[in-house]
Amino acid sequence: MTLTNRVVMAPMTREQAPGGVPTRAMADYYRRRAAGGTGLIITEGAAPNPAGNFGAAVPRCYGEDALEGWRQVVEAVHAEGASILVQLWHVGAFEPSLVGMRDSLSPAPERLSPSGLAAPGRRLGRAMTQEEIAATLEDFATACCGAVEAGFDGVEIHGAHGYLPDQFLWSGTNQRTDAWGGDLTGRTRFIRELVQVCRSALGPRKVLSYRYSQWKQLDYAARIADTPAELELFLAALRDAGVDLLHCSTRRYWEPAFPGSDRCLADWSRKLGRLPVIAVGSVTLGTDLKAPGGREHAVTVPEQVADIDRRIAAGEFDLAALGRALLANPDWAHKVRNGQLDRLVDFDRKQLDVLE
Repeated sequence: MTLTNRVVMAPMTREQAPGGVPTRAMADYYRRRAAGGTGLIITEGAAPNPAGNFGAAVPRCYGEDALEGWRQVVEAVHAEGASILVQLWHVGAFEPSLVGMRDSLSPAPERLSPSGLAAPGRRLGRAMTQEEIAATLEDFATACCGAVEAGFDGVEIHGAHGYLPDQFLWSGTNQRTDAWGGDLTGRTRFIRELVQVCRSALGPRKVLSYRYSQWKQLDYAARIADTPAELELFLAALRDAGVDLLHCSTRRYWEPAFPGSDRCLADWSRKLGRLPVIAVGSVTLGTDLKAPGGREHAVTVPEQVADIDRRIAAGEFDLAALGRALLANPDWAHKVRNGQLDRLVDFDRKQLDVLE
């Protein structure tokens, strides 16, 4: 996959797909960001099966009606010269109400996860059986086949923020004593097999990205790797199983990842994972999404453009992903390329009411 630049649109849940079917308005929304110069678009998360769905208006990546909706999205983005990946998102033991949002699925699915835990000591749903683990892996493979049929350039697995793959990886939510749990190597088994089935379904010519994080929706201080050595083991498992691209999700892209070093998590990931890396987290914004008021307003910090340019040149990471900044500035890439940093506007939640 050849990109026109190193600017990426980060996945952002919008709940604008009634019945899980992408609409023409969604195609226009992504097309506008592609027309604004974004090189790679990663869609909002799409469920690979009913058990993994976040909400009634969250898109899915199964069923012919949904795939037809995605085809018009892909065609609109490709027509503007950008590439596009669909993100596959299985929430596992998670409900929107856990973070103050509305649970919209009726009837609500039975939530499945490695140990029936949304967070340490916080029970939700039940533990998956061996048969349910196998069926979930097959559903991801089927969703990847659907992504190929819809014309996507590849797929991203959402393995961050405490959702299903992350629940297997995080010791706080994986208390299994069988082959799917135990030490870090055992806890990566689900992820390794997930990547392998997705890689096989996609074939060799489609990109497979993996998004991961230390922090979780229910625990911002959580860590999957306490040391660079633990991070290296995890990243090696992803690379050896068939991942092409690492998407390193942090709340602030520049923050040091481990004590005793000023290197950010994306930098560590690129050195240890030996794969291209996307850095994300408050890019050109002064307030991170999870900070007080971050969902409502964030001031533009245009001087970060020079910092990102310096870090890319130094080999810390390869691409930079933007979320709220691209909601506020669909033509962010064009403005930056043309030296119009003074024309970047702040993010304000009111923009979502008239978002195109």
